[in-house]
Amino acid sequence: MTPGSFDFSGRIDRARSVMTAAGLDGLLVSVGPDLPYLTGYEAMPLERLTMFVVTADDAVLVVPVLEAPRVPPGPFEVRPWAETEDPVGIVAGLVPDGGALGIGDHTWSVFLLRLQAVLEGVSFRSATLVTSVLRMRKEPAEIELLRRAAHATDRVAARLADVKMSGMTERDLSRQVGRWTVEEGHDLDTSQIVASGPNGASPHHEPTERVIGEGDMVVVDFGGKLGGYCSDMTRMFVVGQATPEQAEVHDVVQVAQRTAVDAVRPGVMAAEIDEAARSVIEEAGYGEFFIHRTGHGIGLEGHEEPYIIETNREPVEAGMAFSVEPGIYLPGRFGVRIEDIVVVTDEGVEPLNRADHELITVE
Repeated sequence: MTPGSFDFSGRIDRARSVMTAAGLDGLLVSVGPDLPYLTGYEAMPLERLTMFVVTADDAVLVVPVLEAPRVPPGPFEVRPWAETEDPVGIVAGLVPDGGALGIGDHTWSVFLLRLQAVLEGVSFRSATLVTSVLRMRKEPAEIELLRRAAHATDRVAARLADVKMSGMTERDLSRQVGRWTVEEGHDLDTSQIVASGPNGASPHHEPTERVIGEGDMVVVDFGGKLGGYCSDMTRMFVVGQATPEQAEVHDVVQVAQRTAVDAVRPGVMAAEIDEAARSVIEEAGYGEFFIHRTGHGIGLEGHEEPYIIETNREPVEAGMAFSVEPGIYLPGRFGVRIEDIVVVTDEGVEPLNRADHELITVE
């Protein structure tokens, strides 16, 4: 993330407004994505406490003195603490007595337990009451980073179409995808699922030494980070000629994915987008083999709000970004998943990925 790209003062002000509306007297954010979202600073996950304290009147970043030089200038006070000081006591002195505090979901339990012991009259609630409300609706600069990251994955997918996969191990192909992810513009690669043949029926398969062979369907699901923002896409390959069943299953998933993307527009419930994909797969007779939600939000995290699942009755809004990735998984045989990242616009939807959805035949 480039700190100068975002209005952190505006974000902190909006956090205060949401905080007040949620009945919170303060916000405590430690390691994890909420901290760089509000400050532009990403803390190292150390045993030394880093915590951003936001109250109605103050915004203070409590940080180990040896980490303070890493903090970029921002609209907040920096309070370095020395090795002989008690950072929990410093944080406790910055918040109101009594009331309720929102604490970041990524805060280590050791720090929460110590805060609870010191702040006996305070109730703690999840900071996502505030941060998820803010982070779900992306700013134009965030969407541009997501767009650039998505286009970088498109370029990787184009390179994959020319790979001779037969004879490679899943692990070797996964490493190659990771290298290309960085070469095509990401700052780092974050995940590379390569699942061939029967391994494709495991949605979160970890690549192994299995050798990819003739007739294998190959699921390639990968992504990285660019400017702090994530990409995530999945495309399908077959080594040699696809069987009629393989082609049929891929066609069903392709139609389901397109139908779900077409359903996205402001005001539509997340559950309705899930249903758009699920109904296609169920009508084709594969409903029991679609075993996960249709999508997940994306931004500073690869998985965040909103979740595109049948239990989410909340409407999607302009600025929300999420994956659309239906799949069919036939145990012991193969699996198919197609995934794009989309952004809700004022008029409808913008798919950020442009790579072809067809089943790609490789050697």
